[in-house]
Amino acid sequence: MTTALRRVYHITAFSWYAFVVKSLAAKDGEELPPGIFVYGGPWKYLTFLNVLLQMTFFGLAAMNDLQPGEKSKSTLSRCKDLLFSVFAFPVGMFVVLLFWTIFIYDRELVYPASIDTFFPPWMNHAMHTFVLPVLLGEVLVQPHVYPKTKHALAALGAVGLAYSFCTSGLVGFFFFNMSVVTLFYLLGDKLNSRVWSKDMK
Repeated sequence: MTTALRRVYHITAFSWYAFVVKSLAAKDGEELPPGIFVYGGPWKYLTFLNVLLQMTFFGLAAMNDLQPGEKSKSTLSRCKDLLFSVFAFPVGMFVVLLFWTIFIYDRELVYPASIDTFFPPWMNHAMHTFVLPVLLGEVLVQPHVYPKTKHALAALGAVGLAYSFCTSGLVGFFFFNMSVVTLFYLLGDKLNSRVWSKDMK
């Protein structure tokens, strides 16, 4: 993909997530449906944290595209690749898969019908659906350098464990979730290698 198209992709994705975050922030102060944001506000929801994560990643990617010189060796490029490979791709894929699996099983467990009056349908899909095609698009527009698997999984595990203990201490649920996120990390690594194997040799 040409540099100009990659820039447009990253800037568009960043702008989209910034718009979603701004729209979520605009909800602050509105009367909430019963049961949401009771403890910890939106910060306890992986969905909300994921939207911030995606916005941060695409912001870094857009800044990296705009810097002059050899981008692949810069600190910004290394941070961008680490953020994508270890957090943005696996966590983003996990949020989509987990949300829709639970939603199909029993939506009241994850997104009660009462929330439909608070969050319009487009916002639900912005947080829980569109993340997937945007991430897969990123796999196609740019190769990413993946860290050693043991380092990546250690970082994922540390962040996941910290999140788990901050949101109820559901350790069993954490380990199940980390297994799924680990699979998505490995999937991202494989997709990246298949799409970009010729360019990375």
